[in-house]
Amino acid sequence: MFVRNVLIKLKPNTAAEFARLIENKCLPLLRQQPGFRDVISFVAPERSEALAISFWETKQNCEEYERTAYQQILEFIAAIIEETPKVETLVLATSTIHNLAAKARAV
Repeated sequence: MFVRNVLIKLKPNTAAEFARLIENKCLPLLRQQPGFRDVISFVAPERSEALAISFWETKQNCEEYERTAYQQILEFIAAIIEETPKVETLVLATSTIHNLAAKARAV
């Protein structure tokens, strides 16, 4: 199991809009992507930051998403971000959410 960790610098007072866009625009697109398992997003309104963590079956799924649909996600949030998000891809080591830990050990 692979994880994309995306740190986003938001424009001031846009945390609620970020959450709305994730729910209404980004999540439907993510659900269409091969290998997508889940996404968790967090906001720190006092710092105008957001963190989105998405879970993927394989590294290839992550890479394909990066090449294709990620640009559309950036377009969805373009009006509320200050700079290009910082992205890193990691291997899931442990989790108790949705039994992802068991799948991670199988990789």
